[in-house]
Amino acid sequence: MDLKNQRRLAAEVLKCGENRVWMDPDNLEEIEKAVKRKDIRNLIKQGIIKEKKVRSNSRGRIRKRMAQKAKGRRKGHGSRKGKATARLPRKRAWIKTIRPIRAYLRELRDSGKIDRKTYRLYYRRAKGGQFRSKAHVRLHLETEGLLKVDKNE
Repeated sequence: MDLKNQRRLAAEVLKCGENRVWMDPDNLEEIEKAVKRKDIRNLIKQGIIKEKKVRSNSRGRIRKRMAQKAKGRRKGHGSRKGKATARLPRKRAWIKTIRPIRAYLRELRDSGKIDRKTYRLYYRRAKGGQFRSKAHVRLHLETEGLLKVDKNE
C-alpha cells in the first residue's frame, strides 16, 4: 500500500513535515481512498490522521546535574576554569571573612565579655588580617585570657 501522496497532502494540510504525520494503521484502506485535500481534512477531523509532537532534547539529565550543583557537588578541580580569585574575587573573600569577625567582636563588646580597649585592639588586628575566622578570634582571646566566659554557657 503506497500512501506517499496521502502523507504529503496531510503534511501540507497539517503544516508539518512528512515524518510527523501519523496514520492510523487500522484504517489504511480508508486513507488510501483519500486523494483530495478535502478527504484528508475529513480524516484529520475523524482522528485517523494526526500530527505527532515535535521531538526535542530531554532536559532531565540537565535538571539532575543542576540539582547536584545546587547541593555543592561537581565543583572539584577537574570542573574548574579560572583561578580561585576569578571564581571568588579577593575582595569578596575578604568581606566573607571580616564581616563575621567584626560582628563577633561587636557582640562580645556589647555583652561585656571584652572591654573597649580589647575590642579596639582586636578590631585592628582583624583589619590587619591576623585572624582566619571567627573561631580563630575566639581561640586567640581564650588563650590570651581576655575573654570572660560564663560557666553556664
